[in-house]
Amino acid sequence: MGSRSGAACDLTSHSLLTAEQKAIYQAPDLVRRTLGFASSVAIVGLSTKRQKASYFVATFLKSRGIKIIPVHPKADRILGEKVYPTLKDIPEPVDVVNIFRPSHECPIYAAQAVDINAKVFWLQLGLFNEEAATIAGAGGLDVIMDLCIKMEYGRYDGTMRFLGMNTGVLTSKKAQIGRISSHEDVDLSECLL
Repeated sequence: MGSRSGAACDLTSHSLLTAEQKAIYQAPDLVRRTLGFASSVAIVGLSTKRQKASYFVATFLKSRGIKIIPVHPKADRILGEKVYPTLKDIPEPVDVVNIFRPSHECPIYAAQAVDINAKVFWLQLGLFNEEAATIAGAGGLDVIMDLCIKMEYGRYDGTMRFLGMNTGVLTSKKAQIGRISSHEDVDLSECLL
């Protein structure tokens, strides 16, 4: 590989956000802080199908010891966890609401995230909705958009560098961010599920 990474390996490519929006919704300190404290993640649109990105992300989070709370209108159990039809049906505190639904549905979930007092409203890679961001922000939630929570763990815990990705993080040491720093031995098989 030359002195520059290819676009296929660059995690900063293909964002839907402008530079100003990235500074707000993809701020590294916000992402690090969120990854460091998040112990429960409600995943709206978690699929029952193993080949779907949401299932892969949920499997990864669960392997990291993070409680996943599936939100799906029709399923009963996903990855061994009880499924709730809406965010409002979840009977326990939620740190992060992670969205895997079409962008036009996001304002509904932003309002529900505010109603359940979540701390962060996170739209997965490829999702951006200003109205949802406004609703969540006005309700006191931090908002992250157009980023994959699993990829962000990989960016900051060092596992993506081992796979040849340009993480945009220059360091000779692994990041020290809460739960991520506790994993000294990295099992690359988790990244290749």
